[in-house]
Amino acid sequence: MRTIKQIHTARYAPISDLITYSALPSATVDYLDPFLFLNHHGLQKYPARNNGLPFGPHPHRGMETVTFILEGDIAHKDSGGHASVMTAGGVQWMTAGSGLIHAEVSSDEFKKTGGDLEILQLWINLPAALKMTKPAYKGLQREDIPSLTLDEGKVTLNLISGTWEGTSGPFETLTDVFMSTLYLRPGGTFEAQVPAERTIFLYVVRGKVVINGTDAQALHLVEFGYDEDELRIEASEDSVLLFGHAKPFEEPVVAQGPFVMNTQEEIIEAYSDYRAGKFGTWRG
Repeated sequence: MRTIKQIHTARYAPISDLITYSALPSATVDYLDPFLFLNHHGLQKYPARNNGLPFGPHPHRGMETVTFILEGDIAHKDSGGHASVMTAGGVQWMTAGSGLIHAEVSSDEFKKTGGDLEILQLWINLPAALKMTKPAYKGLQREDIPSLTLDEGKVTLNLISGTWEGTSGPFETLTDVFMSTLYLRPGGTFEAQVPAERTIFLYVVRGKVVINGTDAQALHLVEFGYDEDELRIEASEDSVLLFGHAKPFEEPVVAQGPFVMNTQEEIIEAYSDYRAGKFGTWRG
């Protein structure tokens, strides 16, 4: 089995009234190449007549954001002209590339009526050759994402990108990223073969599991070595996990605010381009 190098616990870091746990980066790990950042918002119940999510217009360059809506909704809008409202079970994948401005807030309906909210946002790096690629966005609802039943119904794999036993995920990635959400019932077992040279990304959203013989629970980010292929997850209670893998780029990472580049000079250029209006026009 693949060796577990370390288990990292997400840090409680609320944003206004939004419950937030910062899983990556943390005091014990900077990033898991090419996975850069993970914030876990919720689970919490919003009352009626709430202010919703606080993520108003802001820029990005040099990376991709993948947002998983487990409960509630998220309204996306960007300077490339894309707009959508994704509800529970939906996923949105945004390629910031050369730069855009976007906002991620709650829908008018959610702000009016309230309800449960739980959202994960993952940042995935782009290699130097693709840092300045054209920005793109795609959002899909729950029904558009393949849901595969495993282990006699005790495991569900929602396939977001990559392939699983002949089924392809609906998001086509620039850098061969496999991404999924896993739902395990008590006693459910999930097994996968991940080539040893690929970085495994595994975060426990809810529940308790045993991963390659090691106990893990909610808010744990599991860091693996690069030695073996086998991954085995056994659930001791109802559990939800974020599971992906990708080949590391092994390039310098310089991250500052919303920009992720390879050099400090490129970061300075990103701020300059943003101030010069090169990230598109924001229409509120």
